[in-house]
Amino acid sequence: MTPHLPLALGAMNYVEIIRDASFIELAVLLLLMGVSVASWALIAMKASQLAKARAQSLTFLDTFWKASRLEAIYQSAQKLDGSPLSKVFCAGYEELTKLAQAKEGGGEGGALAERLGGIENVERALHRAATAQITELENRVSFLGTVGAAAPFVGLFGTVIGILSAFNQIAEQGNATLATVAAPVGNALFATAAGLFAAIPAVVAYNSFVSRIKVFDTEMSNFSADFLNIIKRHFFR
Repeated sequence: MTPHLPLALGAMNYVEIIRDASFIELAVLLLLMGVSVASWALIAMKASQLAKARAQSLTFLDTFWKASRLEAIYQSAQKLDGSPLSKVFCAGYEELTKLAQAKEGGGEGGALAERLGGIENVERALHRAATAQITELENRVSFLGTVGAAAPFVGLFGTVIGILSAFNQIAEQGNATLATVAAPVGNALFATAAGLFAAIPAVVAYNSFVSRIKVFDTEMSNFSADFLNIIKRHFFR
């Protein structure tokens, strides 16, 4: 025989849970529902952003290694606004262009560019752009980590309040049979389930996003090194 599970999620009376909940329990459930909705919205947004960044970065790398002129690569990179690699390249190319113009102008501007060290300027521009891209990719991802860490405890807090309230009601009625204890305690445990429901997707998404962002960080470092080697061979000989 299949055991009867009256407190399974599918069999719970959610209207009764809300009706019997105290003010604190309702506040906890509303808070968890709000952060769960916000988490799912952020997960969808970040997943779309990272997927776009991956697709456009692959397109940019294909263009970069096949093209023979930096200007042509720059024109293509400007259209790939979702790719961190293309933005890093654009920053380096724009700095390289400024240095080339300063040298062509000669005089104090060209001498100053030489004193400051042309290749170091390009390297700093690449590093600043890479840092800015990592900051943009990490934007609001920490919210998912906070939800994943805090939501179970918030749910547990709601459960503790619910159990205390249930036992107070039982003490007032003077009836402590299993039938009278099971329902209110089971309803109180719903807050813990709500906390886990909010936390688990947030933790999984947070770990996934952090891992993917680390890959972008490594790729930008490798690309910057390759780009610097190219311009050293062709522009700073």
